[in-house]
Amino acid sequence: MKTAIYPGSFDPITLGHLDIVRRAADIFDKLIICVMVNAEKNPMFSLEERLELVQRVTKHIPNVEADTSDLLLAEYARKKGANIVVKGLRVVSDYERECQMALINKKINPDLDTFFLPAREQYTYLSSSIVKEMAKYGVALEEFAPQEIIADIMGKVR
Repeated sequence: MKTAIYPGSFDPITLGHLDIVRRAADIFDKLIICVMVNAEKNPMFSLEERLELVQRVTKHIPNVEADTSDLLLAEYARKKGANIVVKGLRVVSDYERECQMALINKKINPDLDTFFLPAREQYTYLSSSIVKEMAKYGVALEEFAPQEIIADIMGKVR
């Protein structure tokens, strides 16, 4: 059984994230979406809220589960018996950063490989930061975030 981990802060999960989840779930036997702590970010949603949002929008995908971790990704993967990390790539700068992280993860956990999925064209501009910014200005979020969580996002900016 091939288990993969899709890590991120998911603050909040976007349609771009969800597209990567669906595509990765079609490839791997099991996909764990791991909501991670990122010390460099000041999240809009708590870790618990982000986990709940991810669970809500992925509950219909049978081989996907959501979890949280404050461990290094390479250690978390070892703990979960996963040997694949899934990363979505939007632009060249994502590739450069993610390659560096893949090499570090491989150094810490030699059994861990990284699987890159390029973003679909309609999501190359999309990020959680963009969603939060659009929400602050009252922009309709249907093209950016899953319908099930738009009210949660708008509730945080009111």
